[in-house]
Amino acid sequence: AGRDKEDLVVPTSGGRYDVHLKKRQRVAVYWEEEVSEVRRCTWFYKGDKDNKYIPYSETFSEELEEAYMIAVTLDEWKKKLESPSREIIILHNPKLMVHYQPVFTSDDWGSTPTEQGRPRTVKRGVENIAAEIPNGEPLQIDHLVFVVHGIGPACDIRFRSIVQCVNDFRNVSLSMLQAHFKKAQEQQQIGRVEFLPVNWHSSLHSTGVDVDLERITLPSINRLRHFINDTILDVFFYNSSTYCQTIVDTVASEMNRLYQLFLQRNPLFKGGVSIAGHSLGSLILFDLLTNQKATPEEDERSEEGSRATSSNRGTEEVKQILKKLELSEYCDVFEEEKVDRQALFLCTEENLKEMGIPLGPRMKILHYISSKTEMQVCLLHGLCSSRNCQYRDVGLGQVSANYPQLNYKPTIFFAFGSPIGMFLTVRGVKRINPNYSLPTCKGFFNIFHPFDPVAYRIEPMIVPDLEFEPMLLPHHKGRKRMHLELKEGLTRMSVDLKNNLLGSLRVAWQSFTRAPLPALEAASTEAEAEAEAGTEKQPDTKPDEPPPAVKEEPSLINVGRLNGGNRIDYVLQEKPIESFNEYLFALQGHLCYWESEDTVLLVLKEIYQTQGITLDQPLPGS
Repeated sequence: AGRDKEDLVVPTSGGRYDVHLKKRQRVAVYWEEEVSEVRRCTWFYKGDKDNKYIPYSETFSEELEEAYMIAVTLDEWKKKLESPSREIIILHNPKLMVHYQPVFTSDDWGSTPTEQGRPRTVKRGVENIAAEIPNGEPLQIDHLVFVVHGIGPACDIRFRSIVQCVNDFRNVSLSMLQAHFKKAQEQQQIGRVEFLPVNWHSSLHSTGVDVDLERITLPSINRLRHFINDTILDVFFYNSSTYCQTIVDTVASEMNRLYQLFLQRNPLFKGGVSIAGHSLGSLILFDLLTNQKATPEEDERSEEGSRATSSNRGTEEVKQILKKLELSEYCDVFEEEKVDRQALFLCTEENLKEMGIPLGPRMKILHYISSKTEMQVCLLHGLCSSRNCQYRDVGLGQVSANYPQLNYKPTIFFAFGSPIGMFLTVRGVKRINPNYSLPTCKGFFNIFHPFDPVAYRIEPMIVPDLEFEPMLLPHHKGRKRMHLELKEGLTRMSVDLKNNLLGSLRVAWQSFTRAPLPALEAASTEAEAEAEAGTEKQPDTKPDEPPPAVKEEPSLINVGRLNGGNRIDYVLQEKPIESFNEYLFALQGHLCYWESEDTVLLVLKEIYQTQGITLDQPLPGS
């Protein structure tokens, strides 16, 4: 029993850290981090200017406890003890214990101690200490999200690591759950969502490439060059087949390792897994997801479904095809041979010749089969080898690498400040097939700040012929920011004023330039002028009217299957101070997602929606 007590390990911070009681150490479970000290606190002190009690070391606390117990037992007080820093503690009575800090003054002959400074209060035990001890996180974990960082070791404007930024993201999620999922929490329907960081930068730069770069880096502007080598060059590393393989292997293996470790520590976990990527991390995840393979069971189910559908349609579709090709006279031949649509697309020239189809009709049928087969490949896989085809493989231009497989199927893929659209365009993908979806992940959300210089949209690549705005993320407090409402109101007012002013000027100009007419024709002329003015106003008002109509109902736009038929692009609302200067807040716009309540709330809303749990009160525009 004593040995078990010595080796006792206690999980803390939601199971992300283990505390080894014997060693008094706290060790990170899922990532590498310096071991931190754990102190058992029994004695504390606090000065006049201190906001909180500070614990003594365990060894000195034991000395204080021993002296205190002797004083209580023998009822002998006013005991003096000297701390390790040669400070004096006097136990006057059980309710009055003080800590004196000597004050030294310096003179010509050296430092000499003078009168003691103001005493500090000494306290035994934690009773009545106004310490903000958190209640801890809910034990139940409903969903797991892996978060992959972008370029460089620092992830935000304060140069913090991915672990620290994900900690912020997790803390915001806990507050959002309390604010917007309170009913579900009270009914114990939900617990929390766990977010775990995935670090690939350290593995990449431990390959020895930094030493090679140092050899060829110029000595001038040393700090700037070192910053570029450590951050921006990650983009070039990812476009190199050698280092791209290292990056995708690291990301996939790390996510698989974390998933297995998480399951070991949480054997009762039955929730789903989602993935999120920031900046370049989102591109890495997108390339990984496009190269995942669906399980054979899913392929068989989809094939069975297509066969059933084809069988139901039967020979009627063949008749329609022959009618379209102006070959209706051969319908009886195909019906007699029991050729349905699927059989028709398997026909060769020899088969058609055996059925007695002449050369001309035979050529028409074969040309139709070849063109439709090529288009079917496009629709199913999002690719086309033909130059005339408008759709190209979303994997076109990817670096040649062996993309690993994940041990799970992600429920949703969240991209924050993502350059995926730009990289696809540079790789030669002009359009994404509306029927294309990621093989193992059915949800995809592209979230960005309006001033983020790295972020690009996805939806215009799916629907290029229609101009429409991204979905505006609702504010987490359930309203649109006031300055945005004011801006929209002023825009509408200016458009109305412009149209009214132009209409008035046009009527006035026509009255000045019109030649004088007899009085008898004045009435009819005025009526004609009004009619002309009315017809001439229409071209000016029509171009201004459609955009607001599109903006009012943006969710009705069909953007394909990449996100299961739902909208993909979501834009945050900028803060009032950010609207003063877009360039000044551009960098902040790219690094704002970790503490963005609106971003976190969208992630939670979409995750819990897959479990049939909704917000307490729907946000406007969500």
